Amino acid sequence: MRRWIKKKIVWLSVFIFLLLSADSYVLLKAFVLPQAEAVIATNQVASDTTTVESSNTTETTSSEPVITATSYTDENIQIAIDEQVVNDTTVYVVDIQVSDASYLKTALAQNTYGRNIKETTSTIAKDNQAILAINGDFYGFRSSGYVIRNGNLYRQSGEEGQEDLVIDENGDFSIVDEYDVSAQELLDSGVQQVLSFGPTLVENGEIVVDTSAEVGQSMSSNPRTAIGQVAENHYVMVVSDGRTDESVGLSLYQLAEVLQQAGAKTAYNLDGGGSSTLYFNGNVINTPVGGQGSSERSVSDIVYFGYE
Repeated sequence: MRRWIKKKIVWLSVFIFLLLSADSYVLLKAFVLPQAEAVIATNQVASDTTTVESSNTTETTSSEPVITATSYTDENIQIAIDEQVVNDTTVYVVDIQVSDASYLKTALAQNTYGRNIKETTSTIAKDNQAILAINGDFYGFRSSGYVIRNGNLYRQSGEEGQEDLVIDENGDFSIVDEYDVSAQELLDSGVQQVLSFGPTLVENGEIVVDTSAEVGQSMSSNPRTAIGQVAENHYVMVVSDGRTDESVGLSLYQLAEVLQQAGAKTAYNLDGGGSSTLYFNGNVINTPVGGQGSSERSVSDIVYFGYE
């Protein structure tokens, strides 16, 4: 009888060990282990854009840019950073004008799409020789939401009510609900970028969030990252500090007000909080709170302006 009980205990222990091992693997796979995934489809515009970019890179070698601590100017890209204080918060409003929409790009951590593949915004920016960059939508934190980057479709699972920022081949911004159009349809229409976070902040020049709007269970005042379009080939990026003694942070409505005042006709909220990072000319400009002390959080992707 004792031998039988002992044998049963051994088998029970083995079963519990295997069960815990399986659960641990599932958790590691979901949250830790990097898993690269392939491109689903590519549109023709993406191939054409690559050719244009090669031509643009050659073209710009003929002149040296004029660079200051808060500005960059060459024959194709003009950037001006304005530091403001809003709601006891340091806010960076960046005005960008380009000669061609191909200078507005996105990039993935390690140049690879997949789960748990992350780098800091500054690392991704440097790897892609970005002049100006902000963190993107952190697609890897979620299992759904369209992902189209530089004309490549990576994820087409969507959900009703999810508003996405669409950037077409002309660099123009629009907002779509994933329930109303498929990712493949967007790709086929020549769309270059789809960012899935939100909410939409400004549409047709009007603020479209109310004072109580917030992302999930986030606090009302946070570090923020957003991007907007002012006019053809004219854009604005906004990054605010927050969660520090020096800066409280912004609500989504306050963020929308900043973008509207900057002239944005369409503006969209990107991943904020510890992810919020503004990179310019080799340096992080804001005060990120994503890591130990004032350091960056590793993210899945960036939005940037540059030649590579």
